[in-house]
This record gives sequence, structure tokens and C-alpha cells, in this order.
Amino acid sequence: MQITSHKNLNDEEETLFAESLEAFSTKVWNKSRALRTAKFDLAMLVNPEEAMPPSDIQALKKFVQAGKQLGIQVDMIEPKDIMRLPEYDGLFIRETTNIDHHTYRFAKKAEAAGLVVMDDPQSIMRCTNKVYLADLFNTHKVPCPKTRIVHKGEKDVEEALEAVINYPMVVKIPDGAFSKGVIKAENREALTESLNTLFKKSSLLLVQEYLYTEFDWRIGVLNNKPIFACRYYMVKNHWQIYQHSGTKSQSGGFDTLPTFEVPRRVLQAAIAATKPIGDGLYGVDVKEINGHGYVIEVNDNPSIDRGVEDKYLGDELYMHIMSEFLRRMQLKRSDTPT
Repeated sequence: MQITSHKNLNDEEETLFAESLEAFSTKVWNKSRALRTAKFDLAMLVNPEEAMPPSDIQALKKFVQAGKQLGIQVDMIEPKDIMRLPEYDGLFIRETTNIDHHTYRFAKKAEAAGLVVMDDPQSIMRCTNKVYLADLFNTHKVPCPKTRIVHKGEKDVEEALEAVINYPMVVKIPDGAFSKGVIKAENREALTESLNTLFKKSSLLLVQEYLYTEFDWRIGVLNNKPIFACRYYMVKNHWQIYQHSGTKSQSGGFDTLPTFEVPRRVLQAAIAATKPIGDGLYGVDVKEINGHGYVIEVNDNPSIDRGVEDKYLGDELYMHIMSEFLRRMQLKRSDTPT
């Protein structure tokens, strides 16, 4: 057997080649679907190589099981499978997202192909850029800590910040995740050092007032309605819920509560933060001070791990999210001309 160009084939060999190619294509793309009884097919993008994925394997299996009960075939796909998207009716991204990343390309391609997508490209674009979020919060009067955007090369930036924000200040890069790219500055010297360090990673930085709390609220929001609530506690002897040192990462404890036990103003702040962004699935981080909620950020790809975010609702949380996919896919199909 040797490799040859299709141009060298005779009529009989060309016919055999065409038939073989068609059979292969049918086997790869259509065989699995032909054997399915599901009404819809949903791709769930995961990355086995990701160190801190938004869902652990147990949670991913729960999404698959919930989908099956609703008549949705849920397939786990990986970054190498982008060409398979046209097989599906929807895409559920369960990998940490970013703009300059394959997750955004998946979302864009899926949306262009007419799939129901979470996270949708607009939500990824808006949530992964903290500078954009800060401007959005200001425009829509979302309660949040005092925030200033500073530019690399800006003169007398320390004095300008000290005029409006008290120490300690929190300095952030626009696209950090899991508490990475965030430094707390206790004084002028630390502020200057933090700015110099983070300006090496970004020409724009956010500087916020530091609000001390023992925990951060995480409110899960879908369709601008709260669906789960957690309290994430700070790592012992640290000021964040995550602490990174070298290759190791630590996280604090957590409580999971029904949404009706969350202070009303915390829920109101979370919903106010998601409305200008979209109607997807979000995780809103809120600090509660004297009964008021202050939004820290909105995550377009919130953590949903088995035994954490689902600890109160259990399997119902996965059913709720999959039911929303079902509703949207049904609407999409009914709107498609036959």
C-alpha cells in the first residue's frame, strides 16, 4: 500500500474513493446521532488539563445525568473538538473563559452556527474585563467599592488615588481569575510597588477600596434570577478566598444556603450587576457591609462543584440549568424555518 494523489485514480478507483469517503463521514458525524433517542444534543466544553476548572468531574457527570432525564444528550468535548460544534444544538462551556482564548472562539463559532450558548460571547467579553465591568457598574449605579482605572505612564497616580480611596487599596489586572493578578497595598510604598509589578502585565489597572469581610457572598444567577448562594470564607491568615504560592493554591471554607436566607440587599446587588450584562449563567461576588451589598465582580463561568454550590439544592441545581438549556433550544428550533 502506498499514498497517491486522487488525480492518479481511474474511474473505478474514484468511485470507490467517493463511496468510502461518504461512508467514513457518515460514521464519524452521523452514526452516534442516528442511535440516539434524545431530542437535543448539547456539547459541554471541558479541559482535562485545566488546573482549576469551574466544575469537577462529579459535577460534570451530574450535568450529563440531568440532561438525559430531560431528553438532552450531553457530550463532553475538548478544545481539539471545535469542528464538531455543528453536530449540536447547544454549547455549555465548563472551562475558564477569556477573550484571547479558545473558549471565546468556541462561543463565537457556536453562536454563529445558531447554537444556544452559555457562556455567550458577549458575556465572556464583558465579564472577563474588570475595567469594562467597573465602567458598567458606574453607568448603571450598581453598588460596588470605590474604583478607579489607572493608565500606565499616568503622572502622580498615587496622589490621585489617595485623594479618593483610603488605604489599604486593592490593585487588579483587568483579566485576572481565581484571585490571581490582585495585590493589596497597605501604604504608599506598597501601592507604588504593586502598580509597577502589575503594569508589567497590563497597561490598564483597577484600584479599589478594600472592604474587610470574613467571607464573600457568591450568588449564582441565571436569567437574572438567583439560583444558588454560597459564602466563601477567606483562607486562614490571608485576605482572599484563594491563596496562590508557587504551584500550590489554597481556598477557604464555604457555606451553601438557600437563596431566601440571603440578605435582600445582597440579592438585589447581584441582580443589578447581571442585568446590564445578559441573561446567562453568572456568579456574582458580593461583600456585605452593614446590611448593604457591594459587588466585587461578575463571573461568566461560575464554579459549580459537587458538594459545594449544589450542597443545598443537590441534583435540582443541575436540572434547573439543563432545563434552561432545553427551553432555549426548544425556542431556537421553533423559530427555525422548516
